[in-house]
Amino acid sequence: MASKLAVVGLASALAIGLCIVRPARAHAQDASMDFKIYCSRCHGENGKGDGPDAGTLKTPPRNFTDCATMSKISDATMFKAIKDGGAAVNLPNDMPSWSAGLDDDEIHGLMAYIRKFCKQ
Repeated sequence: MASKLAVVGLASALAIGLCIVRPARAHAQDASMDFKIYCSRCHGENGKGDGPDAGTLKTPPRNFTDCATMSKISDATMFKAIKDGGAAVNLPNDMPSWSAGLDDDEIHGLMAYIRKFCKQ
């Protein structure tokens, strides 16, 4: 009986461990997918501001690979721009609000993904 409980306990611990590890991997994949869905049409697949819709905007989309410019943008400003749109941070309203499509955790994951364009 004791060994049976030990096996059940070990199986439970492994299941909990997998639940803790999996979200981190899924989160990175989700951020990549979120970028493709919400950002790449304007900012381009590689974050250079050259997406297929970039030419239709009054203001060119931000080039996330311009590390000198990106280093001046705080996380708080980036978060607010993604969540509430460009006008919320005194930028043109070409940048829409994504608060209806992304929750705060997803926005933070997206920000981390965007920041990686300057770490490559």
